[in-house]
Amino acid sequence: MFGNLASGGAAGASSLLFVHLLDYARTRLANDNKSAKGGGERQFKGLLDVYKKTLASDGIGGLYRGFVPSVVGIVVYRGLYFGMYDSLKPVVLTGTLDGSFLASFLLGWGVTTGAGIASYPLDTIRRRMMMTSGEKVQYKGMVDCGSQIVKAEGVA
Repeated sequence: MFGNLASGGAAGASSLLFVHLLDYARTRLANDNKSAKGGGERQFKGLLDVYKKTLASDGIGGLYRGFVPSVVGIVVYRGLYFGMYDSLKPVVLTGTLDGSFLASFLLGWGVTTGAGIASYPLDTIRRRMMMTSGEKVQYKGMVDCGSQIVKAEGVA
């Protein structure tokens, strides 16, 4: 089981090397669009402008703010997703459930939902950290960010 969890986590973490910068820009552009609809002025003109302004204000570190929680979150999500499915499939899908589309679907749905619920707090932390680029650093790290969110907003 540990091998399945580790393989899934490693696959997810390695994929982040390629997509983190796009996710960072998407997060910043989505928030920029939201603030513009509220009557504010747009901060960014587009994808390249996000990178240009972030590099100017925060350097390369600004582009990677939120990267550590992203890695931890994807390792948790993909590790549970792949690891639990591959580990539970030979146990659950046996006997009359062997070859059952519905049973396989429900197992996949349950594992996906569980992995999403387990990793969602980390997703919230990473997005909050991404949104602080260009501003004074509000969080000392991932744990500090999480504790500040819980203190200010509660768990639910």
